[in-house]
Order: sequence, then C-alpha cells, then structure tokens
Amino acid sequence: MSKQNYDHKFMVLDAIATNDVKAPNMPVDSALQEAEDLYIWADADKDALLKNSGLDWEQFVVDIPVRAGALRHAQSLWVKERYSQEEANKIWKEESPKAYELRDDLLDDFRYAFRKRNDLLGRVKEIYNGNGDADMIQDLSDLSVLGKSNTEELIAAKFKMKNLNIAAELSNNLAEMLAKANGATLENSKAKVIRDKAFAHLKEATDEVREAGKYVFKKDPVRYRGYTSRYNKK
Repeated sequence: MSKQNYDHKFMVLDAIATNDVKAPNMPVDSALQEAEDLYIWADADKDALLKNSGLDWEQFVVDIPVRAGALRHAQSLWVKERYSQEEANKIWKEESPKAYELRDDLLDDFRYAFRKRNDLLGRVKEIYNGNGDADMIQDLSDLSVLGKSNTEELIAAKFKMKNLNIAAELSNNLAEMLAKANGATLENSKAKVIRDKAFAHLKEATDEVREAGKYVFKKDPVRYRGYTSRYNKK
C-alpha cells in the first residue's frame, strides 16, 4: 500500500519547492507512528473538530494515512540508495589500492618493454601525467589499449599479457563503483530530496490537525494530550 500511496503522491511531492524543504527534525519512524496515532485520535474527535475549528477534514485528516504511506516508501527508497552507496564506498576503499598498484606496475612494465621505442615511451609518459581516482581509472583503460596495440615488445619482455584484460575490466568496474561511492556524500540525491519532501508533506497535515486539536481541547487535558508530540516532549 505504501508504494501505491507514493505513486499517488509523487507528482505532489515533486512539485514542492526544494528550497522550502528541510531535513526531518525527528526520526522518520517516530514521525510515522505519531502520524498514525494522531489520525486515530482525531477521528474520535471528528464532530468536535469540524464544529469548532474549521479544520479541512479531507485535506488534512483523511489524507494522513496516504501521506504517511508515501513517506514510508520514500524512506525505504532513500535507505536502499544510501546503503548501496555506503557499500560501494566500502568496496572502493578496499579495491582502489590494488588498482593503483596495478596501474603503477603496468607503467613500470611498459617503460621497460618500450625502452627502445621513444614514441611509445612518450605515450606512457602522457598516461602517467595526471592524478586522482578518475585519472587512475582512465590510466588502466589507456594502458590496456596501448599494450594490446603493441604486443610484440611486451611478449619479448616476458610481460604477463593477461594483465591487460585485468586492467580493462578493473577500469570498467571501478568507474561504476567510484560513481556510486561519490554519491554517498551527496545531499541532493533525488531519493533523499523526495524523502524530505514527503516528510514535509506529512508534517503539514499533522501540524494542522494538532493546532486545531489543541485549540478545541485547550480546556480538556485528556483530549489535548493526544495532539502533542511525544518525541518533541523528550
């Protein structure tokens, strides 16, 4: 049901101005539980709320379960993406040192194998120039291509030709891994933005219901209590 709520609300959420949205000010699971409790509490006070507050019942009360369902699914999507990014970052930290070592070994191997070919040494020097993770990934690809185009010198130098395929495959895999790993630090992830908007959308409804409830039951401490946030009291 949460996915259906999410799909139903997606256009509404997407249309909310990003500049008007802040990160949740409480854990999402707490917000969801409080919203569901509030819905049940307010439903029991429907007559009094409609008679004495002017609360838009359909827009804010009836819509709470739909908004909550949309937020629940949006949170799941964000958690899934964040987990994927964190895993990618972990794998990158484990695998990238090996990739750097292979890149450096290939450069040494090529300098030796091509020592009598100034044209190829010049190409090796071009590949060597530059720094950073993205450059290393491109270096592996370039070295693989260069090596496969000049096998005679490499074979004569007893070079392990299989390393050219390893370099090409590693370059492809690490490029994707680095992209995911870099995403772990991005706060403007689409999934996170939608999650934050879904939180704001639910909060809009619960704030309206709470304000109306507190107004109507300001002299009834028993009913008033149901329109306060247990989390915020902490």
